Amino acid sequence: MRDDGNGSRIELPARLLAYSARAETVLSGFLPPESQAPVELHRAMRYAVLGGGKRLRPMLVYATGAALAASSEALDASAAAVEIIHAYSLVHDDLPAMDDDDLRRGRPTCHIVFGEAMAILAGDALQALAFELLAADVAAPVDAGTRVEMLRVLGAACGSHGMAGGQALDLAAVGQTLDVAELERMHVHKTGALIRASVRLGALAAGCRDAELLARLERYGHCVGLAFQIRDDILDIEGESHVIGKTAGKDAANDKPTYPAIHGMTESRRLLAALTAEAVAQLAPLGSRGDDLMALARFVAERVS
Repeated sequence: MRDDGNGSRIELPARLLAYSARAETVLSGFLPPESQAPVELHRAMRYAVLGGGKRLRPMLVYATGAALAASSEALDASAAAVEIIHAYSLVHDDLPAMDDDDLRRGRPTCHIVFGEAMAILAGDALQALAFELLAADVAAPVDAGTRVEMLRVLGAACGSHGMAGGQALDLAAVGQTLDVAELERMHVHKTGALIRASVRLGALAAGCRDAELLARLERYGHCVGLAFQIRDDILDIEGESHVIGKTAGKDAANDKPTYPAIHGMTESRRLLAALTAEAVAQLAPLGSRGDDLMALARFVAERVS
């Protein structure tokens, strides 16, 4: 759901809400049960993944794949894998050595509940599980070469040229003054890489081999990823902790470079609108099949949490 600016709540299209609900069910089934040893580790893993979150990345997988005529069953493993990677990254981001946060998705962070050591292990195990699920999937009708490419896409989104690299740039930027290009590079890696991977995995799982369409979808993911970060930076200033589900004002308190800090709020809003418009424009070849992806781009730009 999102706020239209007049205090009323606007829901995402029913199909996208159904994808979000499906992701929750699929994730619960793929995660090890709490009763299975090692119990505390599996409890921490399930706590980190289930019971909160917008499920944006799985929705991107499902919406992309569905636009290319893939069944939901063929997309389940990819949808779960990207969300599990996202959850692991949040667990590690919240650790005392990183962002040192005690609130995530409106609940105490994983290390607050389970201890720092168990949270580290939970993140490690979640990352491994994501690749295991993608490698073992038999529902997506793809050949071996495409499956290897899907594993490569996910690995690249996680590593030094993806999320981990973006987080390293983020840590190094604390207290520093970045220029526009440096700020964008940081977020293209830290936030954007997994969002782009979500779109590409949906297309690959659907068997898409159209290079021009894949390039358009890559650009769509790029724009949505940056828009997501700009909106996040705006919410850090304007949002309330109980609404956004994490500690408001944390970036400013930690002297972290953000879009409003560098561009100002007015220019940040203009950039957000421009990125959203470009994302939508990239979907033109899909026609009405791209409606759900358009709705997700607009949701990212207007969300309140």
